[in-house]
Amino acid sequence: MSTLVNYSGDDEFYCGGSLCSAEIYCPVRKRARISGPFIFEEERTKNPSIELLPDECLFEIFRRLQGGRERSAAACVSKHWLMLSSNVRSSEICQNDTKLDSADEDLEVERDGYHTRCLEGKKATDIRLSAIAVCTSSHGGLGKLSVRGSNSVRGITNVGLSAIAHGCPSLRVLSLWNVPYVGDEGLMEISRGCHSLEKLDLSQCPSISNKGLVAIAENCPSLTSLTIESCRNIGNEGLQAIGRCCTKLQYLTIKDCPLVGDQGVASLLLSGTMMLKKVKLHALNITDFSLAVIGHYGKAITDLNLSSLRNISQKGFWVMGNAQGLQSLASLTITLCRGATDVSVEAVGKGCQNLKHMCIRMCCFVSDGGLVAFARSAGSLESLLLEECNRITQTGILNAVSNCRRLKSLSLVKCAGVKDLPPQASSLSPCESLRSLSIRSCPGFGSTSLAMVGNLCPQLHHLDLSGLTGITDAGLLPLLESSKAGLVKVNLTDCLNLTDEVVFSLARLHGETLELLNLDGCRKVTAASLVAIADSCPLLNDLDVSKCSITDSGVAALSHGVQVNLQILSLSGCSKVTNKSVQSLKKLGESLVGLNLQHCNGISSSKVELLVEDLWRCDILS
Repeated sequence: MSTLVNYSGDDEFYCGGSLCSAEIYCPVRKRARISGPFIFEEERTKNPSIELLPDECLFEIFRRLQGGRERSAAACVSKHWLMLSSNVRSSEICQNDTKLDSADEDLEVERDGYHTRCLEGKKATDIRLSAIAVCTSSHGGLGKLSVRGSNSVRGITNVGLSAIAHGCPSLRVLSLWNVPYVGDEGLMEISRGCHSLEKLDLSQCPSISNKGLVAIAENCPSLTSLTIESCRNIGNEGLQAIGRCCTKLQYLTIKDCPLVGDQGVASLLLSGTMMLKKVKLHALNITDFSLAVIGHYGKAITDLNLSSLRNISQKGFWVMGNAQGLQSLASLTITLCRGATDVSVEAVGKGCQNLKHMCIRMCCFVSDGGLVAFARSAGSLESLLLEECNRITQTGILNAVSNCRRLKSLSLVKCAGVKDLPPQASSLSPCESLRSLSIRSCPGFGSTSLAMVGNLCPQLHHLDLSGLTGITDAGLLPLLESSKAGLVKVNLTDCLNLTDEVVFSLARLHGETLELLNLDGCRKVTAASLVAIADSCPLLNDLDVSKCSITDSGVAALSHGVQVNLQILSLSGCSKVTNKSVQSLKKLGESLVGLNLQHCNGISSSKVELLVEDLWRCDILS
């Protein structure tokens, strides 16, 4: 009896063991006459049978899915299916006459590549790129892709970039930053699948070489912008291919690529058909020959940026200027180039007659003589910036300003050679065109220099004197009085010796035009200044009195002032402002969109929370 009761037939068929645990009579069902094959089919039903198909068959199934909704749903089943789906090129998707449902029909109307995706750090993986490729392919297409960094464990490789190439033929902009595992194979796939590529940005891609760039050049003729930075395996061969094939290239940036030399740079200009407009060359092993080619053949260049070119001498800049080929050049930036001297700067001024913006940074061989000669020869100059040019003095600045009849903006940053000189009668004519004067962090620039500069600038609108710890009221007041046009923006950050007298003069002379005032760090400015501002500055919309000696009375006066458009107010570090100012701040909050109360120890956290609740439209920092 026990044998009959405990008999379970085929163990694999009745995998649960005996039918009953007690010794009672229980007739069993008749055994199935189909044995082996039936059992095999039973096992197979435990998993979806489609999983047992080879990848080739699945590929054929996926490329026959008509709607984007169906393809996305299939890709969501597993990573395996996602990767297979991402290998289906848009051109390989089978088309038939079956009418799509209205939802899919709306999605499939156009593939113009208007979607933008950006992956950073840990989010940058092949799986995410594959998902982007599958999902955007049926929703207008991917137009811009930016990858910044890579997952340290599952970083982006050629597989992920290939998925983009297969599914995103409308890709126009591709930026790859710090992706060490992406090599030539991935870039070659992009060149085969994304013929509409217009902008390519490669930064810190050590595995990409000339081979990948040549493929882009040969297959992407619409390329208009190319940036290559810190790619140690890209050199002249890749740039020569760009010069031969990419005739629409207009914007070029090459930085810190040790294999790039004169042959690569020259080939981009000697092709005859390319019309480069903006060129940036940083930290390259090029010589005077490259600058000579730029000077002769850069007829379409409007913006030229040269930085850290240590192998270029004075002769290179001199030839570039005297070649007379840069007639369209409107903006020139020279940074940390030993070849930039008085002679070469003067040659550039004479040869580039349409130059409007000049920026010279950290060029230690440019002095007063070269600056004045340049100012006289550059008749179209509108903007001049000098940063860390320590051989330039106050005399050179004053003479340059006087000789530039069209100059609108002058900026001096960290020029240690500019120092106060004894007051002297000046025969220099004022610069009526100058609208913006910025002198920042020049330690030797004091009140005497400021007064002399002020006499040459009667039409100022913007004034930035941040970091000039040496100026006093006596130096700034003459400039305020000589400015006839009405100041609009004034930045006096960290001018430690200025007092309320300067603010009184600003409010009295320029209150009707003043829109921005920054007094951050002016510790001698008190609540009396806020009273003057409240009474005389109706257009003020941005006020910064951080770390000033402001009290509750000043905030109260400001809340009853004439300015109705005050949007930004910073009281950071004003320890004398207390809870008594909360009601005044609420009233100001009717127009404020930004309020900085950081390090205001006199205002309790509970009051700040009330302000946050009441001023819900205002972004409050505390």
